[in-house]
Amino acid sequence: MSPLPPLSALRAFEAVARNLSFSRAAEELGMSQAAISYQIKVLEDRVGKLFHRRHRHIELTETGRLLAPGVRQAFQQLSQAFAHALSDRTEVLSMTVVPTFASQWLAQQIGTFQMAHPDIAVRIEAGTALEDLSSGRFDMAIRSGPGGWPGIRATRLLPVEFTPMVSSAALDRFGPLSSPGDLADFPLLDPGDPWWSQWFDEVGVRRAPPTGRGSTMGAQHLEAMAAMAGHGAAILSPFFYRAEQADGRLIAPFDHVARNGHFYWLCAPPGPAPRKLRLFTEWLLPALGVDA
Repeated sequence: MSPLPPLSALRAFEAVARNLSFSRAAEELGMSQAAISYQIKVLEDRVGKLFHRRHRHIELTETGRLLAPGVRQAFQQLSQAFAHALSDRTEVLSMTVVPTFASQWLAQQIGTFQMAHPDIAVRIEAGTALEDLSSGRFDMAIRSGPGGWPGIRATRLLPVEFTPMVSSAALDRFGPLSSPGDLADFPLLDPGDPWWSQWFDEVGVRRAPPTGRGSTMGAQHLEAMAAMAGHGAAILSPFFYRAEQADGRLIAPFDHVARNGHFYWLCAPPGPAPRKLRLFTEWLLPALGVDA
């Protein structure tokens, strides 16, 4: 096989032949016109004259017309090969995450993981369904519950904790909360939530059974939004609402924080973890302040 001419000379020729202009080729490649002319001369020293220089334009010679299509196709194939190689390097980490964890923490923090690992694209779907991770639809899940799910490798993240929270607008509207007993006459968001019953039991407050007429929103982050709007007290996990407490949008009027023995878990199929999941776990645990 005869030695190929320098790639830089071929690249210059392809650009000049396509544009039929030394100046436009130079601009496209970020080179000077003199440098383009030099690269063309290098190639012409090997194969002969490639361009007719006319007064106001250039034309391909017969040799140039024979060479141009093959060189152009070769560069297109190189471009496609590199694009394919780069796409193979990009991994997609898909996960299903309980809504409050997704909206109140993960969505706000995931950018730091993606900056550290730009070759891993993250797809997050918020939901409460216990997805079958063996189906391949998701690589992992973040769930809350007691753990011990069969066929799942689970890493414990955070305890499930909860305490009442209100806004200053609600206090102005419905009155102060001086003691836990005052909540018995305060509008409660989702009063049938078992977290309320446990919290009241632990602080020694007896309340009337929920009538079923209270608002039910089905997700902690929605109840937090209603609480911030001044519609009543919500029972929330303090970890997820630290920013709202710091800027005064939510107030935890009492110190007692209850736990129900459940945790948030990082769940994955059994077996060796793929690289993308291993890197995510190595980022997630310290970001949450969890010991590996």
